[in-house]
Amino acid sequence: MEALVLDLNKRYSYADYLTWLDDVRRELIDGFIKMMAGASRFHGKVGVNIIGEIRAYLRNNRCGCEVYSAPIDVLLPKNGETEDGKIYDVVQPDIFVVCGGWKGGENAFLGAPDMIVEILSPSNRKRDIFEKFYLYQKAGVREYWIADPKLKAIAVYIMQENGEYDDGEVYKTDEKIPVHIFNGYMIKASDIFDY
Repeated sequence: MEALVLDLNKRYSYADYLTWLDDVRRELIDGFIKMMAGASRFHGKVGVNIIGEIRAYLRNNRCGCEVYSAPIDVLLPKNGETEDGKIYDVVQPDIFVVCGGWKGGENAFLGAPDMIVEILSPSNRKRDIFEKFYLYQKAGVREYWIADPKLKAIAVYIMQENGEYDDGEVYKTDEKIPVHIFNGYMIKASDIFDY
């Protein structure tokens, strides 16, 4: 199917987004289209490894959480809006964890996941480090990880009582990373970056 030609300077809603029936992956941040980057094998490997570690925890600890991976839409409405025409933030996080049950329809999660992991690639670094950081903070995502396959490091940000992320902690290959939403369950960074 041929890619649609869309105006990158126009503001779109999730209702508009649902009409785009091509195979191009896009996100909306404040209604503006952001093209999704292609992933490298290292990006894929890091994603599979993180999901594997989280799934291992979930199999052994029935905590009411589930892990998901892209391409699943996550709708981040402002002011509790649920109408498609009034939702302007639609993202496809590389990995996200939802505790307490799925909210939304079959094809999209509605609201802030408990944890999001974004894996950097050269074309999306700025968006994941800056734009999505503030978007996820404002939406109330409790834990945000930014994984860097090139540096073999993960930055972990935890939501504080004031509604902002802490200054973050960076973990490298010889360290253990606490998963705060799982009460400090530890993942070895070396198991994530095993390439």
